[in-house]
Amino acid sequence: MPATFNHTIIPAKDREVSARFYRELLEVPEAPSWGPFTNIQLHDGVLLQFAEPPVDIQMHHYAFLVDDELFDRARQRLLDNGVQTWADPFQKQPDEINTNHGGRGVYFSDPAGHGIELLTQPYL
Repeated sequence: MPATFNHTIIPAKDREVSARFYRELLEVPEAPSWGPFTNIQLHDGVLLQFAEPPVDIQMHHYAFLVDDELFDRARQRLLDNGVQTWADPFQKQPDEINTNHGGRGVYFSDPAGHGIELLTQPYL
C-alpha cells in the first residue's frame, strides 16, 4: 500500500474555537472527538485533531488545496469576519490574491496564530 497522509495534531489556544474556524472555512462537518482532541475530517479522509498543549504554541504553516468556488466563499467569510489576508507569506501584499502556479492563493492566520494558505492549484 502506498503511503498516504492520515492525520495531524494542530496546537490550539482553544481547541473548540480552532476546530470551528476550520470547519466553517473548509465547509466540512463535525467529526467524532475524543480525549484531548476536537476533530474535523477533510473530504479525503484526513483527520485534523486540535489540542491545547501545555506549552507555548509555535507557529506552523498549513496549506489547503480548494476549488475556485470554495476559495471565493472562504475568502469572503474571512473578510466578513475581519480576518486580514495577504497575497504572500511575508505579509507584504495585504488584501490581495496571488496568481502563482496558474491558480489563486491567499494567506492568513488562524485563531492560534498558525499561517494558513488557501490555493486553487498545487505547486507541482
